[in-house]
Amino acid sequence: MPRRTPSAARSLTAAALALATAGCGGAAPSSTSTPLVEHGTVRIAASSETPSFDPYSTFGAGQARFSYDSLVNLAPDGTVVSGLASSWQASTTTATFTLRPDVTCSDGTPLTASAVARALTYASDPAKQLAGAQTVLPNVPFTASADDRAGTVSATTTAPFPFLTRSLGLLPIVCPAGFDDPRSLGRATRGTGPYVLTRYSPGGPYEFTVREGYTWGPAGATTAAPGLPARIVLSVVPQAATAANLLLTGGIDIASVNGPDRARLTGHGLTAEDVATVVGLTFFNQRPGRPLADPALRRALVSALDRQGLANVAVGGTGHPAGDFGAEGAVCHADLAAANLPARDAAEALRAAGWARGPDGRLARDGRPLRLRLITSPDLGPTLPPAAELMARTWTSLGADVKLVTESLPALVNVMYQTGDFDVVVGTTPGFALPVGFIPFFSGPTPAQGLNFAGVTNPEYDALVAQALREPDTEGCGTWNRAAAALFRSADALPIADGRSTVYGRSTTFTTTFGGQLVPTSIRLHR
Repeated sequence: MPRRTPSAARSLTAAALALATAGCGGAAPSSTSTPLVEHGTVRIAASSETPSFDPYSTFGAGQARFSYDSLVNLAPDGTVVSGLASSWQASTTTATFTLRPDVTCSDGTPLTASAVARALTYASDPAKQLAGAQTVLPNVPFTASADDRAGTVSATTTAPFPFLTRSLGLLPIVCPAGFDDPRSLGRATRGTGPYVLTRYSPGGPYEFTVREGYTWGPAGATTAAPGLPARIVLSVVPQAATAANLLLTGGIDIASVNGPDRARLTGHGLTAEDVATVVGLTFFNQRPGRPLADPALRRALVSALDRQGLANVAVGGTGHPAGDFGAEGAVCHADLAAANLPARDAAEALRAAGWARGPDGRLARDGRPLRLRLITSPDLGPTLPPAAELMARTWTSLGADVKLVTESLPALVNVMYQTGDFDVVVGTTPGFALPVGFIPFFSGPTPAQGLNFAGVTNPEYDALVAQALREPDTEGCGTWNRAAAALFRSADALPIADGRSTVYGRSTTFTTTFGGQLVPTSIRLHR
């Protein structure tokens, strides 16, 4: 299929954290009866540090919502609402956005249509390897143009793409000052958003200060709303148990908590927004020379797994095996796994693929033992290491030599996109709101030219995606689902369980969008 060659640095922080980069909405209906706090500070727990706040980088995309706006926003119900653009129209090959006339950058300069076109062009340049941007933008090349007098920005793709409004429209827009000095974007923000980064410390905390006169937020939200915090402080709290403790003791005001620690937070008067996730999204390294490049071996190992048992471990209780690669609520979501995952007896499948157990009980083929390096990170969820351990025990019982490795999130990213020294990687993700988000991870070039870190090659998937890209918006859902089914049949990846994480607030209310991303203009602080 036609496509750009995107950056090499994206990880499960996109296909396994999948960072949504835009949100919308006004304030959530308050469940708190206490008065609002004016010009207060809200303390938010971040699960990992942010080495760079460049919104087009691997990690900066996750925090972009505080300081950068997009042309449109998604409401909590998935509908498209205004952002920098007041109106828009799109087909499968063109999209045009009409800008609001009152938008200014954080340095006070007006935002022009030419500036937006410059941002779109910059972010889409494959030579710049902008991983965060590539997970938002269309998977086909496009050209952007501007009419400053009319205040319109247009983009035309070289091939059909069905979700132009929901891709081009959701890119965080960097102002010209950021492109004049791109290196500054790591430690400073150059956007039009409601907050400006005013303090950066390696490893955190990070502090944002509200902008006065901001009136162009999602669906017209402003920073003059009562109770909107004057400061937002992000502190790195990698452990869910620690985040739960801090919520209960007043050390932080907002945190996302998953796994069994959620039970401890019930009944304490906290605001709670549930977020659908896929726990244990697992990729198999199919690059040349790795044992799992053999589809027969992948199918055999997947068929050996107890999916219900894995789901129970992955959610820390009674789980439900995941049916799709993305979470419930994603466009085109369907229950596909049960009907398409390999179900052949594992031992028989291994024998048919030429793997035999030797006198020592170890599997080998052509004199080469089956060794697997299975890697995960507790930074992506506390239940992932035990879920990975259950996988390892299952495959060890078949005769494989499995080395289980747990890493920090940055180290995991490095392994996936730099060294490539893994056979199986297990992460957690809401997936993508759109099925096109998965394309770079299941097809195309491997790092450093692309995002296909597992080296997936599935011609049936590629052919069905090429067809789905020609079908407008959700009319192509049937084709998108057949493409995902082809990945299941080939055991290219495995989602373990449908899960829930929860964003909790202490004396705060807020709105979240798909993936649990906070909408900054919706946050309200109460006494």
